[in-house]
Amino acid sequence: MRLVALPPDTGGHIRAGLQIEPKPGWITYWREPGNSGIPPQITIAPEGGVTLDTISYPVPEEISDGKVEDIGYRAPVTLPLSLTASSAGAVVLDATAFIGICKDICIPFQAQFSVKLGTAAQSRPQEEMILQSAAARLPEAPSADFDVIAHVMSPDLKQLSLKVSLPEESGSAPDIIVTGPSGYAFKKQMNVGRNGKAYSADIAIGKLPKNYDIKGKEWGVLVIDGTRAMETKLAFD
Repeated sequence: MRLVALPPDTGGHIRAGLQIEPKPGWITYWREPGNSGIPPQITIAPEGGVTLDTISYPVPEEISDGKVEDIGYRAPVTLPLSLTASSAGAVVLDATAFIGICKDICIPFQAQFSVKLGTAAQSRPQEEMILQSAAARLPEAPSADFDVIAHVMSPDLKQLSLKVSLPEESGSAPDIIVTGPSGYAFKKQMNVGRNGKAYSADIAIGKLPKNYDIKGKEWGVLVIDGTRAMETKLAFD
């Protein structure tokens, strides 16, 4: 693993990325890893005056060996990070990254980093290129031609019905990953239908936490259609 970071801008914002490069045959995990695995965890030491705002995740793939279904990455991946420095000028970014990597067995892996960041005036072409490439692999935000246009949860919380506007007129069924409470991801589609750019599917919702109340919650949904992917939130009133 490697931590790449640019100096803070005038507002204290720091663009960074965690590069993860497993050896061939090994995988690492998305923010919801599926049946097993460990989602990436990044901790920033508070002494440096830097806080972690968000971790972003490039589009993952569903990985199955016939027994276990995971969600993650088979190839090197960079997770974009957004951080904020509490003061202007040079800072020291101290971070700990904890991930899971898996081949025949799953192994937790931890590394510590310390990066000295100077002023924003300094050019960092290599780091800029790495971070731009990572940003290009992120899912799109919802748009007029690619969005979830309706969602309804069944009263028994067993089935989520989705209607989606897709960017292409034709094609196979898109992959859909619904993420509920932390640690829960749902992918099984039922009653699917595609008519041009309109797509509908029921997502089977498996076991949820005991006495789970969905009212007021927000879930995530990632839709992968061909070469494009879109991620958005589903609010439940």
